[in-house]
Amino acid sequence: MSLIAEYEKTDMGTIQIAPEVIEVIAGLATIEVEGIAGMSGGLAGGIAELLGRKNVAKGVKVEVGQKEAAVDVSVIVQYGFKIPEVANSVQENIKRSIEIMTGLNVVEVNVHVHDVHLKSEEKIETDDQSQRVK
Repeated sequence: MSLIAEYEKTDMGTIQIAPEVIEVIAGLATIEVEGIAGMSGGLAGGIAELLGRKNVAKGVKVEVGQKEAAVDVSVIVQYGFKIPEVANSVQENIKRSIEIMTGLNVVEVNVHVHDVHLKSEEKIETDDQSQRVK
């Protein structure tokens, strides 16, 4: 995690935005997108958390400078959605949210799809069908 970058000087002092704030904004912007089943801690993080708001920054990494930010987000996509379209919507929503809320220019948003999530009913049906003998 990088240090808090000096963001803006005003007559009254400076405004600083912690990288953790950018991570939370990006995480919330990600789970707002239709087709996202949850966030993933990545391959090293291990277990994926489905739409848990306990840690909305899970699976989000940011680099923040004085005027720019770059974001990497790891997601789980809901089965049945077109992955490129969902990923594109995530990129646009993250970029828009960070730029509106912080004034930083988002230069890069990388979306890493780590899994596809089946609804519980679909999972049960496929488990039953895979058994040859009951």
